[in-house]
Amino acid sequence: MSSIDRPARRGHLRIYLGCAPGVGKTFAMLGEARRRAERGTDVVVGIVVTHGRPKTVALLEGLEMLPLRTVNYRGNEFTELDTDAVLARRPALVLVDELAHTCVPGSRHEKRWQDIDELLDAGIDVLSTVNVQHLESLNDVVEKITGVRQRETVPDEWVRAAEQVELVDITPEALRRRMAHGNIYRPEKIDAALSNYFKPVNLVALRELALLWLADEVDVALQRYRAEQRITEVWEARERVVVAVTGGPESETVLRRAARIAKRAGSADLLCVHVLRGDGLTGAPPAALARLRRLADDVGASFHTVVGGDDIPAALLDFARGANATQLVLGTSRRSRLARLINPGIGANVVQDSGSIDVHMVTHPEAAGGPLVRRIHSAVSVRRQTLGWVLAVILPGIATAIGVVGRGVVELSTDVVLLVFVTVVVALVGGLGPALLAALAGGLLLDYFLTPPLFSFAITERSSAITLMVMVLVAVAVALVVDQAARRAELAAHAQTEAALLASFARTVLTRADPLPRLLEKVAEAFGLRSVAVLERTSDKAEGPVGWRPAACFGPADCLRLEDADVDVAVEDVHLVGSGRPLAAADRRVLEAVAGQVLLALRNQRVAAEAASARRAAEGDRLRSALLSAVGHDLRTPLTSIKAAAGSLRDPGLTLSELDRAELAATIEESADRLTTLVDNLLDSSRLASGAVVPQLRPVGYGEVVTLALAGVDGARRVSVEIDETLPDVLADAGLLERVVANVVDNALRHGRGAPVAVRASAYAERVELRVVDSGPGLPKDTGDELFAPFQRPGDRDATVGVGLGLSVARGFTEAMGGTLTAEDTPGGGLTMVISLAQTGAPAAAEAPDPVASA
Repeated sequence: MSSIDRPARRGHLRIYLGCAPGVGKTFAMLGEARRRAERGTDVVVGIVVTHGRPKTVALLEGLEMLPLRTVNYRGNEFTELDTDAVLARRPALVLVDELAHTCVPGSRHEKRWQDIDELLDAGIDVLSTVNVQHLESLNDVVEKITGVRQRETVPDEWVRAAEQVELVDITPEALRRRMAHGNIYRPEKIDAALSNYFKPVNLVALRELALLWLADEVDVALQRYRAEQRITEVWEARERVVVAVTGGPESETVLRRAARIAKRAGSADLLCVHVLRGDGLTGAPPAALARLRRLADDVGASFHTVVGGDDIPAALLDFARGANATQLVLGTSRRSRLARLINPGIGANVVQDSGSIDVHMVTHPEAAGGPLVRRIHSAVSVRRQTLGWVLAVILPGIATAIGVVGRGVVELSTDVVLLVFVTVVVALVGGLGPALLAALAGGLLLDYFLTPPLFSFAITERSSAITLMVMVLVAVAVALVVDQAARRAELAAHAQTEAALLASFARTVLTRADPLPRLLEKVAEAFGLRSVAVLERTSDKAEGPVGWRPAACFGPADCLRLEDADVDVAVEDVHLVGSGRPLAAADRRVLEAVAGQVLLALRNQRVAAEAASARRAAEGDRLRSALLSAVGHDLRTPLTSIKAAAGSLRDPGLTLSELDRAELAATIEESADRLTTLVDNLLDSSRLASGAVVPQLRPVGYGEVVTLALAGVDGARRVSVEIDETLPDVLADAGLLERVVANVVDNALRHGRGAPVAVRASAYAERVELRVVDSGPGLPKDTGDELFAPFQRPGDRDATVGVGLGLSVARGFTEAMGGTLTAEDTPGGGLTMVISLAQTGAPAAAEAPDPVASA
C-alpha cells in the first residue's frame, strides 16, 4: 500500500456477543447496518450466514452484498469472505459474520478474525458476531458444561481490543421456545439440540459466562481509562475489598473476616496484600506466608506482595486506590496502649488518609492488652548493659566531683553540660535503663552538690527542674536511638547469617551429585543438632512407624519417628526432623527454607536414580539387541558352511575327488574354529563382567607368546614379527596374553585391507610395549574408547556385521594383568594397537583397573 493509499486511522470493530446460537446476534448486526445505511453510511455485506432463517434473510434486502470467494478443497467447493473484493470496494462499513470461523485451506488466512484484522488495518469499520463458547479462555469451561469441544476459537485479547462489545441476551426459556418454533434449526435437528446443548442448565451457565466475561471487559476498560486519565480517586462502580495481612498470628482471622465482608457485598473481588518493609530485615516467616497464600486461594482471594519502604500506610492506600478498592480491611494493632500513645500505628494512619475508602478494623485474640514491659526489650547485648549500669553509677559521681573541685573556676552551666554528656555516653553504651539511672543520679547530684542551696535536694529554681527533665528526655531519646540501631544491627547480622547459610545449602544442592547426605550434615552442624533425618510418607502405614519412613539420615538414628523429634518441619509430603535441642523461632524460619532445598535435593536424587536406571535399562536393551543380531549373524555363517560341507560329503549322488573331500573337511574345520573363537570370546566377556578373571602373573617373553598366538590365527603368513630377543620379559599371564595378541592381530588382519601386518616390541620406562601395525582405514574420527566397546567393530555404526568382542576382551584381559591396550594412528595411514605391560621386577601398576568396569 502506498503512502497515498495508507489509511489515516485503523477501522473500528463492533462485536455482538451471544451466549449460544440463535440468540439474535446476526439479527442485531443487520439491524444496526440498516440504521447506518439509512443515515448515509456506505455499508456492504462481506459475508452473513443466515442459516435459512426468514427474518434474517429479510433484513438483507436492500443492502449491497459483495460476491463471495469460491475455494476448491478435496473435490468440493466452499464459499469464503473475499477480502480482496472488500479492500477493492473500500466501503465505510462491512458486515463479517462469525469471526471465529476457520477458513477452508487455501484461503487468504487461516481464521476469519485475521481477515477482519486486515480490513481494520485498511481503515474499514467492521461489524461482526461471536458466541461465548468460541472465546479462547472459556473454551475448556464450555466443554465441561456442555460436553462439546469447540474447535474454532478466537483470542480474548483480540476481542477485548474491539471498540465496542455488545451483549445480545435472551433468557434460556425464550431461546428454547424459539428453537421449538423452528426459528433456529431445521425440524430434524430440534429435538437433539433441545435434549443436549440447549438444555436449560447449559443455557443458564453459558449466559452467566457471557455476562461475567463482559463485566470483566467493562472493568478492564474502566481501569484502562483511569490509567490513561491518571485518575486516582476511587470510583465505586464495583465492590472490591482489599485485606492487609502481616503474616502474624492474627492474619488468618483477618483474612477470613474480609472474605465474609466480600461475600456480603455481593461476591465482591477480594485482594489480599502483604507489604514488605523497604529495609528487607524484617518480615513474616515464609511458612506463614505460604499458609496465607493457600488460605487466600481457598477463600477466592488473589494474593499480592508489595514493597512499602518505611511508610506502610501509604503503600496500603496506594495499592487500594490502584485496584479501585472500595473497602480496606485491617487487623487491630498488637501494640500496647502506651505504645499507641507514642505512635498511633498503621491502622490509625490508614483511617486518617483513607478518603472515600471504607476501612474495617477487625479485632482478634492477638490484639494488645498486656503491659508495656512485656513487649519492650532492649536489643543491646547483656555485656553492654552491664557496662552501662557500672558507668551509670561511676560517671555521674566523677562529673560531680569535677564540678565540686572546680567550683569557682567552672560555672554551673558547664557542670550541666558535663552531666548531660555523661548521660549520653551511658545511653550509647548501655541503653535505656542505665541512661535513666545516669540522668536521675546526675540530676540529683547536680542539685545536691552544685546548685544553691548546696547540700540540699530542695529545688528552688525552675531552671533546675527543667535541667533534670531535659537530662531524662536526652537519656530516653538517645537510648531509643541506640536501641533501634542495635536492633537493626542485630537483624542485619541475622539476615547476613541466614543468607550465608542458605547460600551454603544451595551451593551443596547445586554442586554435588549426591547432595542429600552432605546437606543434612550441614544442617546438623549449623543448628547444633545431634541427628537430622528426612522422613517421607509411605503409601502403606505398615511400611514404617506411623506411616513415615526415612529417606535419608545423618547422625545416630534417634529421630526416625515424628513423635521423638525435637524439631519437625513439614514440606508437602516430607518432614525434616532433628534431635538434640529445640530451635528458636528465627532458626525454624531458616530451617523451613532449608526443608525446601532438602525436598529439591531428594527429588533430584530420585530423578537421577531413575535416569541412571533408565540408562542402564536402555544400555542393556542395546547390548541385548546387538548380541542377538551379531551372534545370530556370526553363528549362522559358520553353521551354514558346516551344514553345506557336511551335506556334500554325505550326498551319495555326488562324485567327489579326494581333493574336493579335503577342501570340504577343511571348510568344516575352519567354520568350527570360528564357532570356537566366538564362544570363547562370549565366555571371556562374561568372565570379565563377573570379575572371574584372576591372572597368574609370571615373567613372559613377548617373542614366545606372539609365536603361539599366530599359530592359531588365519592369515598369519601376512604377519611380520620384529621382536628383539634381548628385550626384557613382562609380568603377565601367558594364556591371557596369548589371547590378547591373537585377538588384536586377528582384528588387524580383518581390517588391514589385505596389506601385511607388522608386530614390533620396544622397552620404555620400565614397561615393554608390543605394537600391532596395520595399513587399514585407521582410527575413525572422534572415536576413543568406543573402539573397545563390546559388540562394535572399527567403523561400525551397529553390531549387524559381527559380534565385535575381540578388542573388548583383549582390553579386559590386558587391564586385568595391570597393563593397557590403546589405539593410535599409524604414520602414513592405518591403525596401531599398543599393548603395554610392566617389565619383570618393575611395579605392574599403581592401581590396576577394575576388570568389571573395563568389561
